[in-house]
Amino acid sequence: MKTTGVVRRIDDLGRIVIPKEIRRSLKIRDGEAMEIFVDNEYIALKKYSCLDELVNISNELVESISNEFKKNVFITDMNKIIAWSGNDRKSYYNKNISSYIYNKIVERMKIDINNEKIELIDGKEIICNCVIFPIIANGDVKGAISIMSEKEIITANEEQIIKVVAQFLGKQVEE
Repeated sequence: MKTTGVVRRIDDLGRIVIPKEIRRSLKIRDGEAMEIFVDNEYIALKKYSCLDELVNISNELVESISNEFKKNVFITDMNKIIAWSGNDRKSYYNKNISSYIYNKIVERMKIDINNEKIELIDGKEIICNCVIFPIIANGDVKGAISIMSEKEIITANEEQIIKVVAQFLGKQVEE
């Protein structure tokens, strides 16, 4: 565990402030849910993702879609790519999504990229064809799913499948 040298006092309600610099570097946003762990004498905080509970089904979904359409398919929570199938998995899996992707899915926007440059993860731009749909549960955006190809266009059928899977994952999170 890495020490920061920052010491904070617990207030009379049991609260402690996470320093702004740490929140900024870990991309912890106001109102974001945190998971609390206890390990011997340590208390640890982790950004909570309801999609973490669906990692197994997410991996199976992206693998099935990718095998059928021969394109990259991935699922994100609000912070990182949690499932990836297709080319270059090591470069993308478990990496932080870019602020561009984050801002678009927070706006509940479908992202439609046609042979354009896009930054999917922090610091890595590619030219591709891509459709990204937000995953919405209980009225809140929880992540996104995408199908992507560096050469081939995304067909209407492929787009429809991704949209349906986004809705399916949203329903799974609600239950």
